[in-house]
Amino acid sequence: MTRRVVLALITLVFAAAAGCRGAVHPGKRVIVLGFDGLDYEITRALIEQGRLPNFKRLASTGGFAPLATTIPPQSPVAWSTFMTGLDPGRHGIFDFIHRNPQTMVPYLSTTSTAPSPRTITVGEWQFPLTSGSVESLRHGQPFWEVLEARGVETTIIRMPANFPPSGSATRELSGMGTPDLLGTYGTFSLYTSDPYAFGGLPLSGGTWYPVEVHDNVVRAQLHGPPNPFRTTGEAVTADFTLYVDTERPVAKLVVGGEERVLAVGDWTGWLPVDFDVRVPLQGLRGMARFYLKSVTPDLQLYVSPINIDPVTPALPVSSPAAYGAELAAATGRFYTQGMPEDTQALKQGVLSRAEFLAQARLAGDEVRRQYQHVLGGFNGGMLFYYFGNVDQVSHMLFRARDPLHPAYDPAVDPQYADVIDTLYAGLDRIVGDTLAALGGGDTLIVLSDHGFAPWRRKFHLNTWLKEEGFLTLANPAREDDPGFFGNVDWSRTRAYGVGLNGLYINVRGRERTGVVAPEERARVRDQIAARLLATIDPATRQPAVTKVYTREDVYTDAGYFDRAPDLVIGYARGTRASDESALGGIAKTVFADNMDPWSGDHCMDHETVPGVLLSSRRLRRLAPSLDKVAAAVLAEFGIEDFPARASAAR
Repeated sequence: MTRRVVLALITLVFAAAAGCRGAVHPGKRVIVLGFDGLDYEITRALIEQGRLPNFKRLASTGGFAPLATTIPPQSPVAWSTFMTGLDPGRHGIFDFIHRNPQTMVPYLSTTSTAPSPRTITVGEWQFPLTSGSVESLRHGQPFWEVLEARGVETTIIRMPANFPPSGSATRELSGMGTPDLLGTYGTFSLYTSDPYAFGGLPLSGGTWYPVEVHDNVVRAQLHGPPNPFRTTGEAVTADFTLYVDTERPVAKLVVGGEERVLAVGDWTGWLPVDFDVRVPLQGLRGMARFYLKSVTPDLQLYVSPINIDPVTPALPVSSPAAYGAELAAATGRFYTQGMPEDTQALKQGVLSRAEFLAQARLAGDEVRRQYQHVLGGFNGGMLFYYFGNVDQVSHMLFRARDPLHPAYDPAVDPQYADVIDTLYAGLDRIVGDTLAALGGGDTLIVLSDHGFAPWRRKFHLNTWLKEEGFLTLANPAREDDPGFFGNVDWSRTRAYGVGLNGLYINVRGRERTGVVAPEERARVRDQIAARLLATIDPATRQPAVTKVYTREDVYTDAGYFDRAPDLVIGYARGTRASDESALGGIAKTVFADNMDPWSGDHCMDHETVPGVLLSSRRLRRLAPSLDKVAAAVLAEFGIEDFPARASAAR
């Protein structure tokens, strides 16, 4: 058989495999930059002001348009839709928070963890015979699997809702949804010599520890997760020592074999932390950043959430497993926690706005530095890279550009009014660097998952349900609300809210203590929807809710409706569900001014917060909405028919 015949047969085989879906264009490079939370109106205004010259260049050569987001416009929902091309009914992610209908306990929607199913127990000690597991709850085929099947290398960096990494790309680093070492979205620590700090009350999103300064020395412990070798649930710990200078605002920190001298206002780099599991030849390593907040009159030492160390990861954060360590070797250790900006520390008053911005800058600089390294080594195929800094800072600083916000402080906020716009300009420079690296046949796509809006008014959904007679308290006279539905009489409750946009009917046979007959579900649901749309905020004299969707109207039933809300609520621009209600709390009033530092949001009517789409050339396939972008990326390689019609299952 001649060489020409062999090549012809190979060509026929690949053509048959491609079928009607098209042939892959060899040598094609496509770069997709995901800028979380980039708002269309803000972007358009900054382009017109001349502050985003590289965005303007994209708009003139490839196009600039609003990008319709998902229902609801939440990041894990939106990015899951982007990567699979599926609506939430088919990929199974409906909110940041879902609920277990048998326990009524809220849980994080994107992942599930399970301990080793086989252990040997000896007294208070247990020895796993197999590994535990971390499972992604997101279903559907990510679009990069289609490329990999055609021989196209893909690099997927920090894709939200992709923890643990799918393992189907050439290279992956997990993003939003990746926990800290404690298994949370980020739990900080504060060590203080003030015994009356925070009125002795616990903190949300963090823990404060009282310490004593003896002879100018502080000896304390970092607290990790439960010891996997103990049945008692006790946390592992790691000792650290702080030597305080008596004459200057300086201290020396000693953690394991690491020493750092810190002046007040200094941050350390990443320091490895080895926790003692009290089992020979076994250990557990994380890493942390330390910030010396003050020495006098009270010592205050902030410690970041204990992150998974990419050099020796306790949980999978990259694929191949060594890829995270390779990135760390090239550009330094980095936040592996999916949302690294410590918004909770600012909300709790542990970090000031200036300190929060310094911490956010550290996180953002890591991502930018790493992108330059990845971009420099990108030789072909498809690269997706995610940037979340603008989203998280916009949540916390939006009121500084909104004089109508109820918490706006004219004495302080104006100095922060340009922070968000400056971050947009930083993304513009990233676009410029990327354009400089493109070849003649390459394509750059820039998108965001949703836009942004001021969050001025809180809506306590569960309180509204109580006032409307759909939710009943077990003890109406109780003054303090325990949260997590702790004061709800389920035998007389027909509906409840969980998550930021979800409302559920308490259906008999589905919920553990359901009271609404299945045949009555639609009637109760529609009654609630009509009343929500008629609800007027007494402060604004405007509707509080502008859209209400039934799951059947907007989602495909692919077998995940057991976790889907019965109603998805689109709050009016400027209004959002309260944090308390999202976790099953019942406040005293239905409406309240939002006085929290978290002053901007997007979990509202999806039509009011579109994202953006820009590209370096006219795309072969239109993408007016987020669910169409992956198909447009594949069309750049000549691949059609995504998502596959045959199956949506993962």
